Amino acid sequence: MVGAAAAESALRHYPVAPGVRLNVRSGPGTNYTIVRILAEGAEVPIFCQSPGTTVTGPYGTSNSWDNIDNGEYVSDAYVNTGSDGYIKPRCS
Repeated sequence: MVGAAAAESALRHYPVAPGVRLNVRSGPGTNYTIVRILAEGAEVPIFCQSPGTTVTGPYGTSNSWDNIDNGEYVSDAYVNTGSDGYIKPRCS
């Protein structure tokens, strides 16, 4: 069980840009359906990342989309990951 506990604690959450209510979409792009909206001050896990629609936000312009749950994506331009590139593997 030590391995499972270590894996769970390794899942980092990243802050969404301050003052933003962020659209969560069903796929990696603005053409996908909005499935919910994150509240201001939300933090999200990132399981994997996919290329998609290019979006300009508080953290630059990016075509990276962060998978935050099964079938849920947010634009990386609105998530403070501390990097302009991929920080997680590409979604399969």
